[in-house]
Amino acid sequence: MEFSTWLALFAASWAISISPGPGAVASMSAGLNHGFRIGYFTAFGLVLGIWVQIVVVGLGLGALIAASNTAFTVVKWLGVVYLVWLGIQQWRAPAVPMVAKIEGERPQASRASMVLRGLLVNIVNPKGTVFLLAVVPQFMDLAQPLWPQYVAIGLTIAFTDLVVMAGYTALAARVLGTLTSTTHIRAMNRVFGSLFVLAGSLLALFKRAA
Repeated sequence: MEFSTWLALFAASWAISISPGPGAVASMSAGLNHGFRIGYFTAFGLVLGIWVQIVVVGLGLGALIAASNTAFTVVKWLGVVYLVWLGIQQWRAPAVPMVAKIEGERPQASRASMVLRGLLVNIVNPKGTVFLLAVVPQFMDLAQPLWPQYVAIGLTIAFTDLVVMAGYTALAARVLGTLTSTTHIRAMNRVFGSLFVLAGSLLALFKRAA
């Protein structure tokens, strides 16, 4: 991959990462509920999910999912159900201030559970696979070995995503730190719960290209 091509990829990666989507909602939700130190592990799961999708695209399975109505529909509805389930869980989350969580009133989620949540958000999102199928080939030189280029693309997107999701997580954690009223915390939980459900609804409406 030539340096000029990589620069274009680098710029595109920022736009991809900053664009609001299920990953951003998941990161902000994690920051809101668990603070930055725990919540940021969601970003590592999101990156693992992106890498899984890149491998899927590289192996040609992404084209199969995009072309097969049955495969696409199954993956899509798994994603819809998971996002809506996350929304319901967030909506019903207890309105416990972060200070109380830190002091042990409510058990904190594990880092592994945060990674798993981020991973699932991305790997059950066929919209992301189709997007990568459209974007990735534009930055590849088919005359050169492909896997080194896939690695470069994966690392570049991972870097920008980790930086951007750190911002989303920190922003939500900072907001959380100022909230002590259970009424306000409950309202924030319901906002993010609704955003998860909205993301699931939008995914339900997404259709594969003809």
